[in-house]
Amino acid sequence: MKISSNFDAGSIEIVSAETFDDIQLRIRRDNAAEFAQWFYFRLQGAAYQNCTLRFLNAGECAYPAGWENYQVVASYDRVNWFRVSSTYANGVMTVEHVPLANSVYYAYFEPYSYEQHLNLIGQAQGSGLCDVSCVGETVEGRDLDLLTIGHQVESDLKVWVIARQHPGETMAEWFVEGFLNRLLDPQDPTARALLDKATFYVVPNMNPDGSVRGNLRTNAAGANLNREWLEPSLERSPEVFHVRRKMEEVGVDLFLDIHGDEAIPYVFVAGTEGVPSYNPRIAALEERFKHYLHLASPDFQDEFGYAKDAPGTANLSMATAWVGNRFDCLAYTLEMPFKDNDNLPDDDYGWSGQRSLRLGEAALTAIYAVINQLR
Repeated sequence: MKISSNFDAGSIEIVSAETFDDIQLRIRRDNAAEFAQWFYFRLQGAAYQNCTLRFLNAGECAYPAGWENYQVVASYDRVNWFRVSSTYANGVMTVEHVPLANSVYYAYFEPYSYEQHLNLIGQAQGSGLCDVSCVGETVEGRDLDLLTIGHQVESDLKVWVIARQHPGETMAEWFVEGFLNRLLDPQDPTARALLDKATFYVVPNMNPDGSVRGNLRTNAAGANLNREWLEPSLERSPEVFHVRRKMEEVGVDLFLDIHGDEAIPYVFVAGTEGVPSYNPRIAALEERFKHYLHLASPDFQDEFGYAKDAPGTANLSMATAWVGNRFDCLAYTLEMPFKDNDNLPDDDYGWSGQRSLRLGEAALTAIYAVINQLR
């Protein structure tokens, strides 16, 4: 029996792996911060064995409530992922599984590798509708890719979509893949109508360093990028620094920041009620966007989510608050679950990469519904 994680986004600490029925593990912290929740590793040599894996420090992780009613994902080929029986009690998460092959992978959520990211960039460019540019480098020198889709004329509305500020929230890049698939489809009438009115600026992965390292929430310097928007620096948060600079250059009329939530088993959005510039026009746009996103995807709901900020109390170091306030625009953080969507549960797969992808496709309908009211 062997357990390994020396691959893209791999992350685990082995305490003991002597017997199949008592595999003891610890979830590793981010490389330069205290956050711990993401894991991704390979188990070999355990085919047809009754395996018990115990994550001993689950109760010490960043979001212990995330383990309640949560099921680990597993795959034999890293393409098809499914849920396996998992329980959480007394600070320990326990997985009971009989692998049907000698090599099996376990992860917190369906991974989205750096190779997939590069393939996504290449496929988007190959559509002939997309310009790929590097707006800057990460802490460790990786390219920060920006996809620009549209006519890029001054009269266009400017729609921004960013994802994976928190690298462990891989569902965010799955969302972007679906979003791009539809936006770049020349036979899709909604996409064509949108591109007649708007230029889209898409950053599929804001945090490539953290993604490759297997971090949950921070970049290679230990920065939580979604707390850096008020005063980003080239030393600590160049990813935000470069994207913010590009926004100042071209403007923003609609902004979506795509995330995943560890504890809440629903799809929801969080807006800008607490920023100084919030006004009835933005409030009406928010309601219209939510209404049409729900029509486009029953996975979306507006009953459960984060408490709304009181007027003037928003944290302007967060992307949605800073962008919404700076550009007086419709801005939303969209959250998807790590668990399942309790409104439409799926016992085999839970919330998944494919469901995230479909939600990304549906988001174009909501954008189309508000595009003529943005300004």
